[in-house]
Amino acid sequence: MARLFSPRQPPSEDLFYETYYSLSQQYPLLLLLLLIVLLGLLALLPVAWASGRELAADPAFLTTVLCALGGFSLLLVLASREQRLQRWTRPLSGLVWAALLALGHSFLFTGGVVSAWDQVSFFLFVIFTVYAMLPLDMRDAITAGVTSSLSHLLVLGLYLGPQPDSRPALLPQLAANAVLFLCGNAAGAYHKALMERALRATFREALSSLHSRRRLDTEKKHQEHLLLSILPAYLAREMKEEIMARLQAGQGARPESTNNFHSLYVKRHQGVSVLYADIVGFTRLASECSPKELVLMLNELFGKFDQIAKEHECMRIKILGDCYYCVSGLPLSLPDHAINCVRMGLDMCRAIRKLRAATGVDINMRVGVHSGSVLCGVIGLQKWQYDVWSHDVTLANHMEASGVPGRVHITGATLALLAGAYAVEDAAMEHRDPYLRELGEPTYLVIDPWAAEEDEKGTAGGLLSSLEGSKMRPSLLMTRYLESWGAAKPFAHLSHVESPVSTSTPLPEKALSSFSPQWSLDRSRTMRGPDEELDTGDAKFFQVIEQLNSQKQWKQSKDFNPLTLYFREKEMEKEYRLSALPAFKYYAACTFLVFLSNFIIQMLVTNRPPALTITYGITFLLFFLLLFVCFSEHLMKCVLKGPKMLHWLPTLSVLVATRPGLRVALGTATILLVFVMAITSLVFLPATSACPFQAPNMSSMASNLSWELPGSLPLISIPYSMHCCVLGFLSCSLFLHMSFELKLLLLLLWLTASCSIFLHSHAWLSDCLIARLYLGTLDSRPGVLKEPKLMGAVSFFIFFFTLLVLARQNEYYCRLDFLWKKKLRQEQEETETMENLTRLLLENVLPAHVAPQFIGQNRRNEDLYHQSYECVCVLFASVPDFKEFYSESSINHEGLECLRLLNEIIADFDELPKAWGWASGREPERLGTQPPFCTAALQAQVQWGGEDQNYLQHLHGSYRPERPLWTGCTAGC
Repeated sequence: MARLFSPRQPPSEDLFYETYYSLSQQYPLLLLLLLIVLLGLLALLPVAWASGRELAADPAFLTTVLCALGGFSLLLVLASREQRLQRWTRPLSGLVWAALLALGHSFLFTGGVVSAWDQVSFFLFVIFTVYAMLPLDMRDAITAGVTSSLSHLLVLGLYLGPQPDSRPALLPQLAANAVLFLCGNAAGAYHKALMERALRATFREALSSLHSRRRLDTEKKHQEHLLLSILPAYLAREMKEEIMARLQAGQGARPESTNNFHSLYVKRHQGVSVLYADIVGFTRLASECSPKELVLMLNELFGKFDQIAKEHECMRIKILGDCYYCVSGLPLSLPDHAINCVRMGLDMCRAIRKLRAATGVDINMRVGVHSGSVLCGVIGLQKWQYDVWSHDVTLANHMEASGVPGRVHITGATLALLAGAYAVEDAAMEHRDPYLRELGEPTYLVIDPWAAEEDEKGTAGGLLSSLEGSKMRPSLLMTRYLESWGAAKPFAHLSHVESPVSTSTPLPEKALSSFSPQWSLDRSRTMRGPDEELDTGDAKFFQVIEQLNSQKQWKQSKDFNPLTLYFREKEMEKEYRLSALPAFKYYAACTFLVFLSNFIIQMLVTNRPPALTITYGITFLLFFLLLFVCFSEHLMKCVLKGPKMLHWLPTLSVLVATRPGLRVALGTATILLVFVMAITSLVFLPATSACPFQAPNMSSMASNLSWELPGSLPLISIPYSMHCCVLGFLSCSLFLHMSFELKLLLLLLWLTASCSIFLHSHAWLSDCLIARLYLGTLDSRPGVLKEPKLMGAVSFFIFFFTLLVLARQNEYYCRLDFLWKKKLRQEQEETETMENLTRLLLENVLPAHVAPQFIGQNRRNEDLYHQSYECVCVLFASVPDFKEFYSESSINHEGLECLRLLNEIIADFDELPKAWGWASGREPERLGTQPPFCTAALQAQVQWGGEDQNYLQHLHGSYRPERPLWTGCTAGC
């Protein structure tokens, strides 16, 4: 027993659960146990006074009660200090148990003659509460329960063994006590095991919910980053809502609007500037690169351009081969959009000049800028790309095509918006292409104010070109230099999201280290040290622990009604009450154990009248029928080998587990059956209530009188009938998932019935036993603790309030377990929806076989993707007359209706593979669309057939990553 009183540090892997368990569940139960004991002790004083006893006449009783009040009050004070309880949980529990045990033994020898049935109900209370209300583990609880039982049996056996033969037979009474204690230990261990299992399951579900919530938050961030890297925020929200609705509805294709057109996500913006930039000399350089070198070089180059765009508030729209174009003034209008584009163009030219000077590679940058209005948005059903369309976009494209390498070519509209910020010069007529010549508007070249200074500085020592130019290919020189720019990798933010958490998922180390033996419910004082702050995940963990605290049931909650514990949502309450309960059969089996204990006790302390035996025989048949119904599914193999007419029997247990009405009826009937059989022996008493031992001259004949009433009922069976009634109270607590209001009704009914029987209708039996035990003298009354009917009534009330507290606690945790399971299911479904959404978004940017390279794998996403194919077919499809069809007027909403037609064409193209019935993995993949007035082309890549054409696909760019193709064939097209 020394181990029970020694402080023990739980193992680190169980520290969270044990701390949660002791503080949130056992801490309030321990306090309530001490309060119940104190109230019971206080109640003994008015009960003794009301029964006509002089308290001063029994100093031993008074001293015992007052000392017990002082001792348990001190224990209550010690236990109410949270930090002390947390550090000394086991020693304090041991002290409470030892105090209860000492109080029971004190009551044995206080107030009168010692009998074998004395304080059996109190020791049964100690045994049961050791399991149900003290924060001990199962091994310690079993040790304490068995020790309590043996101490009562041994003390009474040693004390009453030498008594004269005129006393009732001792061995049957001790055997009945042993059965009572064995049943109390079994019921307590059963209750503790089920509660620990339920609590641990709730705790793990809460942690799983926490990890699922973290995963959901991460998935939302990834999805948000991904979506915003493809589309502006205003457009992303609109499309995201449609995708979410589509995923939740289980639809496979985008729903069409009521006017038979596909949804069109295009808006018109005025006051924007469009920049086109092309790398001159890049095609020849690309032909000398390996696939890996080309991918790295393009990523670094365009990543640098993305950085410049971000600095100058420009939005990159698309990369077309080695052509880069962006817009300033989207999605929010900017007053200096023209200046932003010109500055960006100048910075791009400077970057290329530095690259050329450092590597000696003959490349340059040609930039064209025009200001006007655009239609911007997304068209098509797949491979979304935010794009811009308008005549002004076409003009900007021609400005780049007719520009001068190393210069920024602007229109008069852009020049007017610069307001003299840059000096310009007229562009030569020979640089104009036919489109500009047809417009007849003057164009200008921006003079870079820093160009002369850069030419004077030159490049120190020729850099790489002078050091290693003779040893290294130009492409490799350029790649080596570009690496110093440190461009970001595409989709690097999409880190691996861990799989759903299991029960063995390790808990946060910071949260683990923050726990100490001094940790208490006062999080503000003890959860964080003065120089230590927990991260967000640990803070959420402590919030979950706080939500699991049983004291929350008495406070306002958005989930529960604090009075009835009903769910505030009627649908959830209905779902909870209709939920299946597979454990019902174990409740019935344990209740049968209580009934069997009552039967054995009655057989030991009565003369086993035939009527009582027949009644128990019928009740046994009813219990066996109930157990057969509950466990019939376990007999399926045997039943299936029998006649077909019996094959329906295994479904009975399923009906009991899934039909709440049937469960309630069977559970109530089972408990009432135990109640009734606990007092069945009293039914067979004779109608007369005359006690033959209360005559004045009985003292001289006491040694010759028997201990039986007329009708062959031993007097000692009276207190044991009360003990059986106490077991009836315990049977009600074995149905853990029975509703609190039904338990309250049954306990109240049984309390009323028991008190009415033993305090009113059959009170004379207790008086008769006292008269026989005290030889009929009128001036020798036993103490209140020795009178069966009074001590029985006190025991009934103590068990009533104790089991009521446990019923409330069980109800709360059953509902809490249901709530966390439901939350976990909802969060897992939401996480799955978010994962599907992220996958769908990524696959709408990348081909299906490329997207898994960035999601769903445990990788850091820091490697650039590149792949070379030997046998492919590249298809360009164009609408030749769309340029003539497109117009911008008020009739067609400035070109919006023309784009609606283009959207329908491309949407039909996107649906063609499904219509053709291509097998999975052999469908053509649309790479994107280009402005219809520039090339009006739909690119499609077919991964089979065609001629032997080498092509390279890769991802590049630090944001809005794209996947174009590079090959000699496509360049020629």
